[in-house]
Amino acid sequence: MSTIKVDTIQDIDGNNIINENANTVTVGKSGDTVAVASGATLTADSLTVNGGAITALTFPTYTSISPDTITNAQTAITITGTGFVNGAVVDAINTSGSITQADSVTFNSATSLTANFTLTTDGTYYIRVENPNGLAVRSTDADLTVSDAPTWSTAAGSLGSVAAGAAGSFTVTATSDSAVTYSKTTGDFPGGFTLNSSTGVISGTESGATAETTYNFTIRATDAESQTADRAFSITVTVGINNAGQFN
Repeated sequence: MSTIKVDTIQDIDGNNIINENANTVTVGKSGDTVAVASGATLTADSLTVNGGAITALTFPTYTSISPDTITNAQTAITITGTGFVNGAVVDAINTSGSITQADSVTFNSATSLTANFTLTTDGTYYIRVENPNGLAVRSTDADLTVSDAPTWSTAAGSLGSVAAGAAGSFTVTATSDSAVTYSKTTGDFPGGFTLNSSTGVISGTESGATAETTYNFTIRATDAESQTADRAFSITVTVGINNAGQFN
């Protein structure tokens, strides 16, 4: 790195900007506007304009959001970072370029904001936070995914019945904008019955029932974005009369 040494530096109007052994550096003259480009660093022991001290301007930073997957319905998203200020504006920027401003923003602290978004278009979005002083930050990646949650096609309630000791098969179906898998979250199937997590088929050969019994359970449909929808179902096991009455 080269070093240039001078006694005095003047601006284009002949005004001294820096003098030898000077304690004051003057940028511009009365009436001028001095701007510092975004990303530039201005370092000084102190900075005074028109007799008033100026504090350093700090850009906000972005760390993460939660949740990072939502539906088209209005949803609250917590944004974590640093340097947030009350009155900040939050935008969701679709990878297609469209910008949607948050319905409302709550200032929790300098490291946390809560933004309510209603995003009607599915896709992935960048998050941008702008403080009232104009300093802003945008997420490096499109961290927010807007996607449809699974929707059940099979009505809740009874799926039907199976005789004790007989084979049976029942199917539950849900759809989404990505592949759906199924799991049982609560309750029990009839003895001998299991759930195919890929197809939603509940099948088997009943075992163990000695009296008519209704089995209640909840199935959860989960799509590729980890969105879920639960629905309650039941299967009844029937038991026939094994010994007929005899009359003489």
